[in-house]
Order: sequence, then structure tokens, then C-alpha cells
Amino acid sequence: MDQDSVEQAKKTAAILAVKETVKNNMVIGVGSGSTIIYAVRELASLVSKNGWQIVCIPTSYQAKGLIFDHKLPLGSLDQYPVLDVAIDGADEITSELSVIKGGGGCLVQEKIVGINAKNLIIIADWRKVSTHLGKNWTQGVPVEIIPEAQLPLILKFEKMGGKAALRQGISKIGPLVTDNGNFILDVDFGKINNPEKLSSQIKSLTGVIDSGLFINMVKKAYIGQKDGRVEIITKE
Repeated sequence: MDQDSVEQAKKTAAILAVKETVKNNMVIGVGSGSTIIYAVRELASLVSKNGWQIVCIPTSYQAKGLIFDHKLPLGSLDQYPVLDVAIDGADEITSELSVIKGGGGCLVQEKIVGINAKNLIIIADWRKVSTHLGKNWTQGVPVEIIPEAQLPLILKFEKMGGKAALRQGISKIGPLVTDNGNFILDVDFGKINNPEKLSSQIKSLTGVIDSGLFINMVKKAYIGQKDGRVEIITKE
């Protein structure tokens, strides 16, 4: 696969999403991941060019760093509990705007910011689009958990038909630790036919903080294509 075309698709989608979505005097949730870098660059450019007054709410340490690096105003949910818009990436998305997020490990903060935004906008490249969640994203549904609940939850997920694996750190020995000090289980349920039901079942388990299933949250998605176009998917 041509990585240059993938990056160009991310960039094109991000630029269009920011141009069409962001206005002066907005409170904006800034997501995490590689696609968001292009969105923050465009946001900083518009602020500089137009003299806009905006506030950015980060979803992770990475997002906070991006906001600082681009000299954008930083805020928090304590100051701004309701956001005008949040812009984030996705690991997998369907035409119904059901989404899996959390491959980068920031799913809980992303969900808190996204659910408190009047509009949650997703930007992604064509590889992330799927007919069913779990079809293209085969790593499993990310689930942030209290560390002590690890083994009981693995057993519970097995009874639900899921195969759970504790996510390991990349440059350290042992489990990945989230920004919140928790662990992540990646739970493979195969192709997910009813993501709303599965999301509720996962959330009901004691020891689960939340899952990377973002259901009935996204209002619009900007999908960068191989040929340079951007496909826009909206909620019916």
C-alpha cells in the first residue's frame, strides 16, 4: 500500500473537516492519533489567519502536546463542560457511523470529550471504512478496565463469546497503562452484528471503565479517498 496516498487522504479529510466545522468562538475537542495532527495544523492556520478566539480541550497527553506545540489556547472540561464540536479519528467506521476507537489507548478520554460535544466529527482514510465493526479491525474491541478486574473480566468476556488479551506496552515490559492508570483488554468478538447491544453488555460489567465502541455518537465523518476526494457520511 502506498503510504503517501494514505497520509494525503488523512490530510485532505482533516483539512476539509476543520474548514467546514470550526468557527470563531468555539470550544473544540481535540482527538488523538495520526490523523488529528493534520487537523490541528489546519486549526492553527485558521486561528492565525483569521484572529479567531477558540479553546481546545484535549483527549490525551498527545492531544495536549499538539495544542501546546501549535500555540492554541488550552482548556478543560472543568471550565467548559459542553463543547461545540469534537474532532477525532477512528480505527474502524461503518456507513451507519458506528465506530471502534482506542487503538491508541485513549478511548475513555476520547469518549468523555466526544459525548459532551454538540457534534462529534470523525476524520479517517478509506482503509478504516467497513461494512461491520470487527471485520477490518481485527485486533478486538479496546476495553479500559480497573487492573484488579483483569482475570475475572477475561473469563466473563469468554462467556460472551469474546477472546480477550491484555494489551502490552511497546517499549516496556508488562501491560500498557492508560493515561488514567488503568489496563486495556482487546476483546475479539469477530464481526459485530449488534454493536449497540454489545456496548451495553460490556459497560454493565463491574471493573469496566468503558469500551472503544462509539455508538450513536458520531454526527458526521470525513473519509479521505485514494483519488484525493473526501467522502462525507452523515447521520440519517
